[in-house]
Amino acid sequence: MTHHTDKQQIRLSKFLSLVLRHKPEHIGLTLDPQGWVDIDVLIARSASSGIPFAHSELLALVRASDKQRFSVSDGLRIRAAQGHSVGIELGLEPSTPPVILFHGTASKNLDAILAVGLKPQSRVHVHLSADSETAHRVGARHGKPVVLQVASGPMHDQGYKFFRADNGVWLCDAVPPQFLSPTIFITPASQPPWLERPPWFSTMTPILCSAPIADSFFSPSTA
Repeated sequence: MTHHTDKQQIRLSKFLSLVLRHKPEHIGLTLDPQGWVDIDVLIARSASSGIPFAHSELLALVRASDKQRFSVSDGLRIRAAQGHSVGIELGLEPSTPPVILFHGTASKNLDAILAVGLKPQSRVHVHLSADSETAHRVGARHGKPVVLQVASGPMHDQGYKFFRADNGVWLCDAVPPQFLSPTIFITPASQPPWLERPPWFSTMTPILCSAPIADSFFSPSTA
């Protein structure tokens, strides 16, 4: 049995994300229409490509993942929980989302997002977080983080569909700009004059944000 250090575990996780989300053909893998593949086939194809690991190691990695990137069915099949760029259908049923969800991004993307909304880009769905802290961590991966508040309740009321992935990430096809607002407000009255408040904002619960997020909006260079 092979033994993986923490660094090797990270590399293995990234490798699995590559072949289960984006490029299964990289190791000659074929995903079923919902993104599943037999674990034994994955192990064999990976070993042939120079990435050996045991069944038990794979299951341990899945259990230890704080982001729960992968789902296992009956210990026999595995798939990425979300984040696909290949054309698969996760088979999730529409769910009623919380009134507010969050999306983390880099500050450099803010103007474009507020102009055209959130789009899946190269992925199948837009990814939304249930809490602002998680969204902030996501945004920090791409640069100076900004957290956007998504009026998912009003969106759902207007017929937009939401799906909850196996790992708790919320998915939707897109978020129009009128349902987005940066989470920088303490009360509606504190809104900076240079930022227009969406019509639904006054009905939302005010959200306190961390200083790094507020600084990204209140600094002289952006105000």
